[in-house]
Amino acid sequence: MKILSTLIACVIGVAAALSAQARSFEEIKKDGKIIIATEGQYPPYNYFQGSKLSGFEVELAEAIVKKWGLTLEWKALSFDALLAGLRNDRWDLVIAGHAITEDRAKAVSFTEPHFCGGGIIVSKNAPIQEGKDLAGKTVSVQTGTTFLDEVKKVPGVKDVKNFPQDTDARGAMISGRTDAWITDPAVARAALVANPAAGLKIGGMLFVERNAAAVAKGNKSLAGAFNTALQEMLADGSYAAISKKWFNEDIRCK
Repeated sequence: MKILSTLIACVIGVAAALSAQARSFEEIKKDGKIIIATEGQYPPYNYFQGSKLSGFEVELAEAIVKKWGLTLEWKALSFDALLAGLRNDRWDLVIAGHAITEDRAKAVSFTEPHFCGGGIIVSKNAPIQEGKDLAGKTVSVQTGTTFLDEVKKVPGVKDVKNFPQDTDARGAMISGRTDAWITDPAVARAALVANPAAGLKIGGMLFVERNAAAVAKGNKSLAGAFNTALQEMLADGSYAAISKKWFNEDIRCK
């Protein structure tokens, strides 16, 4: 009987999981609360100041949720778990510097991009300006990012080491375990300011990409609501104000 009860419980659990669907914007509005996930380890986009989440993407999301008149619950966890949790409906939306790619778009739906960035080459002592200059070098990147995919395309790279957090990838380069670190341009500039004695040298761009928030695949109502709010902020100057606060420039996609 115990075995039978366990089997029944498992079947019920699986059925519930299969029947679970992402909440539409209307359902979220009715509930009065939205759950948004981010990494919290990617300054200046999303990171912790003490126990409080902060950063450009955090402030942007909070401004959008305020326009909606909702309560916001944040979830912070590793970058490579964010989209997986979204597919399992553990949260409603993810905003964590995800570049729009064909592979990711097969599993989730993206909003319109809220900034354009890419991968820039960071090294010590002398700046590395082009991808071809990475030949024979060891490069550090964060696991699950487009940085990893793009570096693998560069001919002649000696080795690519990936780390759970972008700060770990940076640390590997600073300590001499790798020759270069590939990251977002704004992240690189923030690291240069925060670590003036580290000898960081910012080189050239390896690639350019568009970054967007993500919702569950096919959740058009939530993506549409986000896009509408984002367009309003782009038009009324509030986006520019937040962007200039964090980057001293407007990083919207031109």
